[in-house]
Amino acid sequence: MSGEASLDLRLPIGGLFVVLGVMLGGFGLATGGNTEMYVRSGGLNINLIWGVVMLLTGIVFLLLAKRGAAPKR
Repeated sequence: MSGEASLDLRLPIGGLFVVLGVMLGGFGLATGGNTEMYVRSGGLNINLIWGVVMLLTGIVFLLLAKRGAAPKR
């Protein structure tokens, strides 16, 4: 499936990771002062950490999709 009709899955997957990363990271920032919530994770704000990881992964996916979308001659 090559050509203009093919769908680059990096775009929707990257967008999904960015949106979920922002949501999870925002939740981690909003609940950062609640130490009782993060007792089970050893005091780490695991929501913030994984939110940032997901955000960065989504950005990498989107950058790769942009690089792959260049017109081929």
